[in-house]
Amino acid sequence: QEIAKLMVPFDMRVMAYDPYVSPDTASAAGVELGDLETVLAQADFVCVSCTLTDETRNLLNATTLALMKPTSFVINVARGPIINQQALTEALQSRTIRGAGLDVFEAEPIAPDDPLLALDNVIVTPHQACMTDQCSHDIGRQTMDTALGLRSGKLPDSIINSEVLDDPRLQEKLRR
Repeated sequence: QEIAKLMVPFDMRVMAYDPYVSPDTASAAGVELGDLETVLAQADFVCVSCTLTDETRNLLNATTLALMKPTSFVINVARGPIINQQALTEALQSRTIRGAGLDVFEAEPIAPDDPLLALDNVIVTPHQACMTDQCSHDIGRQTMDTALGLRSGKLPDSIINSEVLDDPRLQEKLRR
């Protein structure tokens, strides 16, 4: 429903496959419900945003990806294993579909030599699971608390690279 709201300014026809949403809820959100095959066959952009379950694992695979138009794009903002990555890679390599936007993969982190990363029709980004107003506020507060703490000589609570603590330059800054 939230993705559908984002599409309103673009005056897009929004379709969805969701066996759990009621037709009334879909209609209120301006969404046309359809079966998976119909949605895949008609969509220009397929945005995957469901929960990973046994039912959704490999929901998009060689068979379902082949239903898509050669001009279609897949965007996965859910969980990697919802799309069979090998099948997606093959569909992208053969240009069975136009492209993909991914921030999740079957195995994470993705291997640096994964063939998916070499394709010119794939965009990969970091997965931002929590970008709510509260999350942004908390990140900002933690950053400022850390900076102010450092200013008064207090080390951060969560240091990942603890070897920096032995660096003489850091020790000098903390003394000042």
